[in-house]
Amino acid sequence: MATAIDVRNISKQFVLRHTRSLKEALVWLLTGRKGDLSHKFFALHDVSLSVEQGESVALLGFNGSGKSTLLKHISGVMTPDSGSVLTRGRVAGLIEVGAGFHHDLTGRDNVYLNGAILGMTEEQIKERFDSIVEFSEIGEFIDTEVKFYSSGMYLRLAFSVAVHTDPEVFLVDEILAVGDEPFQRKCIAKIKELSAEGKTLVVVSHDLELVKQICERGILLERGRIQYDGNIERAVEVMRSTI
Repeated sequence: MATAIDVRNISKQFVLRHTRSLKEALVWLLTGRKGDLSHKFFALHDVSLSVEQGESVALLGFNGSGKSTLLKHISGVMTPDSGSVLTRGRVAGLIEVGAGFHHDLTGRDNVYLNGAILGMTEEQIKERFDSIVEFSEIGEFIDTEVKFYSSGMYLRLAFSVAVHTDPEVFLVDEILAVGDEPFQRKCIAKIKELSAEGKTLVVVSHDLELVKQICERGILLERGRIQYDGNIERAVEVMRSTI
């Protein structure tokens, strides 16, 4: 089976800058005192993994573990300081609500804009436009500027565009927590459908029961390093044992 995602020895470092009060900053300035108001930390440290075509994988971990950063590297939103990330086929998904949307454009315009960003041609978007709007269930608001949309409406339209790109690799980052329960069920059903069709799925979620439903493999991260990679049931057990 072909490899859909190949992550090799990637590391990503960020700089945290600490703000001080105006009074403290002034005292430091007048006294000539110096201090480092920042420090570096590894969000990812020498992470390697591969995902085969058709696999469904959950990236697990507590806040700050590096799972969303890893997903952003897979999507191409971020580039690593070292190492490499290779993907095969069209990659689409939801990294954050409204990403790729322009607030001053209507929902209709944003379908074309976001569809183009995700690799669809204008002709493909035209062919799938009605299905996109129907799935999103926001037909009466499609010609409203999206700056007036609620976060749930953003989700509906963004998810609908993403799944209609017919991706080979589909990425989801905790986004399903935003929508109402009926639409969440609809999204989950669609994700299961994509998985059944042999699409590659990578999910970031704190909902452990949900990921057990839709994923077969779990990768547990802690402080930017992989702590466990294997069966999803066991991955959830390992994560819960650290609480």
